[in-house]
Amino acid sequence: MDGDVVLRPIRLRDQRAWREVNRRNRDWLRPWEATIPPPTPSGPIAHRPTYRQMVRHLRAEANAGRMLPFVIEYQGRLVGQLTVAGITWGSMCSGHIGYWVDQSVAGRGVMPTAVALVSDHCFRTVGLHRIEVCIRPENGPSRRVVEKLGFREEGLRPRYLHIDGAWRDHLVFALTAEEVPEGLLGRWRRTRPAQGRSDQVGSEQAGSQNPSKRGHSGK
Repeated sequence: MDGDVVLRPIRLRDQRAWREVNRRNRDWLRPWEATIPPPTPSGPIAHRPTYRQMVRHLRAEANAGRMLPFVIEYQGRLVGQLTVAGITWGSMCSGHIGYWVDQSVAGRGVMPTAVALVSDHCFRTVGLHRIEVCIRPENGPSRRVVEKLGFREEGLRPRYLHIDGAWRDHLVFALTAEEVPEGLLGRWRRTRPAQGRSDQVGSEQAGSQNPSKRGHSGK
């Protein structure tokens, strides 16, 4: 928690609030929504999961140590979703972040604060070494979130994720624990007053009803 911004685990009883926020923001989020690609002749047919199926999948992945699924609250109401997914241990100790936020609170520092909170949790409590966020080049608001926080741009992944009905290129932004010894939230607090306000859209892999995608990176 940091002031008005709270991260907490997603719950089945969040369904009504989650659906209401998604419904109001449908047009705002659609260009950055993870989608299910058309089936191949020999492949399985995938279906968009229900909310309950999504939450159960996220919980199962969390219990297996592969994911950290959160909702974002601002001033006591649910305004978005943030997921750390693809958690890998061994010699990598890495994960990737995905997120989306209600348009009505964009520009208030909610998403940079949430990303800073979860990054510090991953580095200091969970024990990860590296965090990355993958964002479509044309998603300027989402790119500004990671740029404000000092994530490094590492390059382009062509046709990386199926977003809004097609395979889309993504830029990779990353941060390692050594780069923020004082904590990312502390750095964000110090630099935020000089950076002003700007909108934030969602990240590609953070919180849609496609559990394989929404639970991970920045669109």
